[in-house]
Amino acid sequence: MKKYSKLGQIKSKGRLYKESNNSLRTPFQRDRDRIIHSSSFRRLKHKTQVFVNTEGDHYRTRLTHSMEVAQIARTVARCFHLNDDLAETLSLAHDLGHTPFGHAGEDVLNECMINYGGFNHNFQTLRIIMFIENKYLNFNGLNLTIETLDGLLKHNGPIYNESNLNLIIGMKNFNNRINLKKAPSMEAQISSISDDIAYNNHDIQDGVRAKLFSINDLIDISFFRDIYETYTKLEKKNNKEIIIYQLVRDSINLMVKDLITNTIRNIGKNKIKNINDVYNSKEPIVSFSSKIQKVDRETKNFLRKIMYNNKNVLKKNNKGKIIISKLFQYISKKPNKFINNDLLKHNKYRAVADFISGMTDRYAINIYDSIK
Repeated sequence: MKKYSKLGQIKSKGRLYKESNNSLRTPFQRDRDRIIHSSSFRRLKHKTQVFVNTEGDHYRTRLTHSMEVAQIARTVARCFHLNDDLAETLSLAHDLGHTPFGHAGEDVLNECMINYGGFNHNFQTLRIIMFIENKYLNFNGLNLTIETLDGLLKHNGPIYNESNLNLIIGMKNFNNRINLKKAPSMEAQISSISDDIAYNNHDIQDGVRAKLFSINDLIDISFFRDIYETYTKLEKKNNKEIIIYQLVRDSINLMVKDLITNTIRNIGKNKIKNINDVYNSKEPIVSFSSKIQKVDRETKNFLRKIMYNNKNVLKKNNKGKIIISKLFQYISKKPNKFINNDLLKHNKYRAVADFISGMTDRYAINIYDSIK
């Protein structure tokens, strides 16, 4: 499928701060390496995916989830001869802005920040790579390529309302080099949908491990029942854990194949000939067929009902919310105890949100225990 290579990001438009090229690595490989070597990326190891980090060593964390998203995105991008380094970079970085305790932590931090611009983990990712991760003498942040910034900003598609983005990041900091209303790149679209593939399937695996539901519950969804029925003769001879691994693996393979087939159909239907056509498209180019879109909805509904709203999971989430809320109240009153004065001068509450969102689960718990 080499003919699709012209739809990808081959050359970079550069960085916000000009740097000389590297003879050994492309700009996108350097972006990926800067993410991997960042403190924020390492801390994802101790941040909740679904289960709080202290609940077990085998459950996914934000770090392992990001690596699994990157693997899927790299595979799809390579099939189309696109820029798999960019797809991998976007996937590894997409959750850098997540709070402790997953989406529960994000929800309560947004509530705490409602009068100060709110909190959004996607926008927080941009704050991290543009301002917070400081490892260079000549500029703040990691100074990633324009294509990486664009892809991370548009993880959920074009942005038509700039108000929150302007409050959280400041549009002037992009130097008019990103058009928010244009569609994201193919690599960014691939990364975004790979995120869905990864967390749907791997949350199933973790949910079965945690005994929140069984394979018998899952096969109420016809897509998974059809896969499972191919193993019924083997199940008596095999460990059920092996069966769920196989089921998830086959599910991912079927979803990826459908994604590739339907994306080729979209390219033809929308007459996408080059990268400008991608940016100007009014609908996503990278997407599932209607059949797998239905499976995606059914899977999300199933997981929400039986896993995310499980009373034990909700109990842990509520505890996380209490911790974040208490930390915000306490640190806002005594910010100098935790945060550098220079950071507090610009916007005290944004600095507090930056500090709390950067915490790991266990660090947040430790600070909470020391002040309660």
